[in-house]
Amino acid sequence: MVTELPKAYEPKNVEERMTRLWQEGGYFRAENREGSKGPFCIVIPPPNAYYSLHMGHALDMTVQDAIIRWKRMQGYDALWLPGTDHAGIGAEVVLERELAERGLTKPVLGRERFIEELWRNTREAHDRIVGQLNRLGCSCDWTRERFTLDERYVAAVRKVFVALAKEGLIYKGQRIVNYCPRCNTTLSDLEVEHEEEEGRLWYIDYPMVEGEGVVTVATTRPETMLGDTGVAVHPEDERWSAAVGRAVMLPLMERPIPVIADEQVDMAMGTGAVKVTPAHDPADFEIGQRHGLKQVVVIGPEGKMTEQAKQYAGLDRYACREKVLEDLKARGLLRKVEAHRHSVGHCWRCKTVVEPLVSSQWFVKMESLARLGMEAVEKGLVRLVPERWVKVYMDWLANVRDWPISRQLWWGHPLWAWRCEDCEQWTFSEEDPSVCEHCGSARLVQEEGVLDTWFSSAMWPFATLGWPEDTEDLRYFYPTAVLVTGYDILFFWVARMIFMGMKFTGREPFREVFLHGLVRDERGRKMTKSEGNVIDPLDWVERYGADALRFALLSGLAHGQDLALGEQRAVGARNFCNKVWNAARLVLINSEGEQVPTEAPQPASLAERWILSRLKTTIEGVTEGLEGYRFDEAARLAHSFVWHEFCDWYLEMAKADFASEDARRRACALHTAHYVLRAAVALLHPFVPFLTEEIWQRLREHASLAPSLSIAAWPEGTGLVRDEEAEEAMSAVMAVVKAVRNARADLGFPAQARLDVTLGRDEVWQKNAEEAEAALRRLARAGAVGFLHRGDSVPEVAIEVEAEGHQVLVSVPEKVVDYERLLAEAGATAEKLEQELSEVEARLADEDFLSRAAEKAVVRQRQKRDHLAEQLARARRRIELLSKLG
Repeated sequence: MVTELPKAYEPKNVEERMTRLWQEGGYFRAENREGSKGPFCIVIPPPNAYYSLHMGHALDMTVQDAIIRWKRMQGYDALWLPGTDHAGIGAEVVLERELAERGLTKPVLGRERFIEELWRNTREAHDRIVGQLNRLGCSCDWTRERFTLDERYVAAVRKVFVALAKEGLIYKGQRIVNYCPRCNTTLSDLEVEHEEEEGRLWYIDYPMVEGEGVVTVATTRPETMLGDTGVAVHPEDERWSAAVGRAVMLPLMERPIPVIADEQVDMAMGTGAVKVTPAHDPADFEIGQRHGLKQVVVIGPEGKMTEQAKQYAGLDRYACREKVLEDLKARGLLRKVEAHRHSVGHCWRCKTVVEPLVSSQWFVKMESLARLGMEAVEKGLVRLVPERWVKVYMDWLANVRDWPISRQLWWGHPLWAWRCEDCEQWTFSEEDPSVCEHCGSARLVQEEGVLDTWFSSAMWPFATLGWPEDTEDLRYFYPTAVLVTGYDILFFWVARMIFMGMKFTGREPFREVFLHGLVRDERGRKMTKSEGNVIDPLDWVERYGADALRFALLSGLAHGQDLALGEQRAVGARNFCNKVWNAARLVLINSEGEQVPTEAPQPASLAERWILSRLKTTIEGVTEGLEGYRFDEAARLAHSFVWHEFCDWYLEMAKADFASEDARRRACALHTAHYVLRAAVALLHPFVPFLTEEIWQRLREHASLAPSLSIAAWPEGTGLVRDEEAEEAMSAVMAVVKAVRNARADLGFPAQARLDVTLGRDEVWQKNAEEAEAALRRLARAGAVGFLHRGDSVPEVAIEVEAEGHQVLVSVPEKVVDYERLLAEAGATAEKLEQELSEVEARLADEDFLSRAAEKAVVRQRQKRDHLAEQLARARRRIELLSKLG
């Protein structure tokens, strides 16, 4: 039997073997098992099937895996259902970039070949994503994997589209929409990222048609003036009251347009008069609707000026801007220009500036659906965590506009709408129709374009489980338990899943939503290629191991906050993994050939009573942290228990018992060590699955345990008690050990110099004198250990050290230390520090230095001063102590 672990933890070797163990064992396959606690399902937020996973994905997947592993261990039928999204816009953008590198374009390649290339990219990306998820340790049930273009999934999306259309909740209408000239498609409001930019505000004179005078408007987009059909002022703005009802001449186009009064106008903006371009601005569109203004489209879908722009037709929108400004200036109509910071909308995929355009598109009526989404949260059917997102969610749904769902793309779910060329009515059908359902004509033409991917992914929780069929999975696992995602897609996806689930299943799609923060760099900046701060999760997996990456992410995920991720966090997590590995190695080395009981031990020593009591508290704390999605708190508790309490204290004290010739004492120590180690790796399994599974497999050689830690029982602390007396006594022992260690450091004594220790008259030593003495000898390298009793006098040559209220006296046996040499060294050190500190203080008192030096240089000098002062205080303390002892 070989139980000894290798000296060094090699993540890659362990990760590959444990992945095979899990997959070959089928441990992640979820079933309706007799005696289980019931279903617990998470549907994976489907990554886009055209790209690699980034650090945000790594965080999202790690959080979900931690939850699903924990619930699986708790005895639930835990299903983590994986899948990917076809991601229409993103997939086409990526492919078009690849084609450009090959000297090709989408139109040149043609629709059929373009789709073939997209399928090729998708298959390659799918394999890459699955490999990455396995590298991260994700315990998905791959037998249930789904894709948003699967035949069954497409059928579900089609059923929803047709049902909404027949109910009148999907319609085609002329509205102003966000349009990306680069992606050449409509975008929803949520797909537009608004960024503050330094721009210009141009003031342009519009001459009155009759009489003298002008109306001066201010605009950030002078090229759109070519499509103006009015000028608006506020009805209470006395500056322009005389102009209302009259007409001005639109410069460059030479057509009269009316001056109207509308309460939407901001009197404080510019001159208080605004140009109205109903075809190219959402606010202007609304004004135009109220006042019956015409819509003149002067910018086309590709960002070029249309024929209605007359002499500017064919120009790019920004080239047109320069030409318009040049012509206005030549005519003396450009009054002035001001710097102006304003918000500019960009396509969230390709970052191109979005163009608002009037277009005929398909929309979803949102009023009744939004009400369903609000009621689900109001009635407590869906709980948002953290709770502060509830108001944000409710406000958005209360003010949501109709949702544009048609996209001018080739990749995705088609629009299942056929227009009759005879009666011009629409036919919606779950099967391709042969005749118009209104007039019976066979002259049907299917609508071009595809559905918004957020529309199709809104069915994800129930369509992945088999809806609209009444499948066993749908009956058992729906509603799902929790959705885990970043707060940035609360509206894109979460809200839409909620109202779609309520609409088509009559049930909430999930009972809880955990909205975690986003991953940023260690300075809190967004990770972008331009900043050069993007971290590839697989790079960290290669360098530190998957467990270290996972622990770094989870331990830093504070509730409701973004995660500032620096490499030092990964280094610390790797060191922790090594600590756990070495602890397991110590226990296993001392267990060669031993069989250890699995039930809770009966502790025989103070250390055993203490560690079992601390284990019970830790189990409760970690469980509570996971229940509240406070992963950082759960990770901190587990880390502190394993590193400091189990490794640094208990195992160090237990080494003597492991080597004891007393068979009972040795057996009890091994029993306790194994029991605590098994519980510790179980508590850590959701965080660091590979490392803990490897240790578990070695522990199985010594006890009858589950074949995999992934299906072992979650620790519940059965048989353990909270032993306050043991914790208080052990706390005293630890305080004394630390005090003696600090005394040695303060005195500057070498490690081999043993200090004699005398403990005061505390009642705690009456019951634990033997173990206190053993701990001091082993952990503090104490020499003689004595205890003061009533009437005893304090040793003459001794110093009292601080030990959290316990009396501790330290003395040194004769001829162990050369006091004269140590005093001389301490004096020389203090003298040198005094000189250096004096020089730094003089520099900081120099007004000339403070006025000329950079702020960073001044800060460095202040930090140096504080450091020197701390070192000097320590040196003086050493002199004081040595003088007393010598």
